[in-house]
Amino acid sequence: MDWFLSNLDFIWLHTRLHLVQAIVPLVLGVLAAVPLAQLARLNPVVGSVLLTGSSILYTIPSLAMFVFLPVVLGTRVIDPVNVIVALSVYAFSLLVRSTLDALDSIDDGVRQAAVAMGYTPVRRFLTVDLPLSLPVLFAGLRVVSVTNISLVSVGALIGVPSLGTLFTDGLFRSFPTEIAVGIAIILLLALVLDLLLVLVERLLTPWTRSAGGGRPGSVVALEAKVAGA
Repeated sequence: MDWFLSNLDFIWLHTRLHLVQAIVPLVLGVLAAVPLAQLARLNPVVGSVLLTGSSILYTIPSLAMFVFLPVVLGTRVIDPVNVIVALSVYAFSLLVRSTLDALDSIDDGVRQAAVAMGYTPVRRFLTVDLPLSLPVLFAGLRVVSVTNISLVSVGALIGVPSLGTLFTDGLFRSFPTEIAVGIAIILLLALVLDLLLVLVERLLTPWTRSAGGGRPGSVVALEAKVAGA
């Protein structure tokens, strides 16, 4: 506890760096995965290639990715950009499959009802398909968020500052307290980020709580959208 209190500035700095390197790839992964998953749903050939490619990308060891990316990007080995790009690739690899599952989970009758009401493909995707896929999509996001929080620490092995620095520094100095503090903070960050995603999901999908009478939430949601149109 004494070490923790006397090194709050050091810990806070590396906590901020850790969060940036974990959250930015999550956002970038979503922005890339959502449109490509929709394309994969509409085109089975593209879907097959995309899912196979994403599976291969995810099998690349994280440390090897961190070391290889500077060669491709022209960055320094210890540049946090390498970690952000690598984790964005991993996030995309996981999210594109879960997003495709999320889009496939929508009742086809709801899509047909939207088309019958004159929705264009783009409008239907943005106002019907995407909102109704959010519960399944957020399940994938929660997995990726925890994975990112954990993987960021690997970057410390090549000198990229994060909470993983507490591991390498503690190991170098044979000081287990520093390692324990790093583990505890990473576990706390993963829990807090997961809870925040649950809260955001509930705010964005109120129909999952109000669906009654045994009717699917997707039907209730579409009715609400039509009523508000």
